[in-house]
Amino acid sequence: MNKNEFKYDIVIRPILTEKTYMLMSEGKYTFEVAKDATKPEIKKAVEDIFNVKVEKVYIMNVKPKPKRLGRFEGKTRSWKKAIVKLAEGYVIKDLQGNL
Repeated sequence: MNKNEFKYDIVIRPILTEKTYMLMSEGKYTFEVAKDATKPEIKKAVEDIFNVKVEKVYIMNVKPKPKRLGRFEGKTRSWKKAIVKLAEGYVIKDLQGNL
């Protein structure tokens, strides 16, 4: 596996909601990451992809929620979320939007 492919397998997509936009003003960015990714792997991947300095990584597992569609019952998928705090003076302009 190529080194560049590896970092894109760890960071799947950014999470862009009202709450995460408020966190961006504090220098914290939220991403969906691979379920088996560790904090050091996430830190390295974000630093390589966005060319920034990561100060701290917070990780949480999002549990599936029960859902119904008519008479059929099921659950949403489970996934892993990472909140990445950047060092002072760094921003990810691609995710800032219209802040």
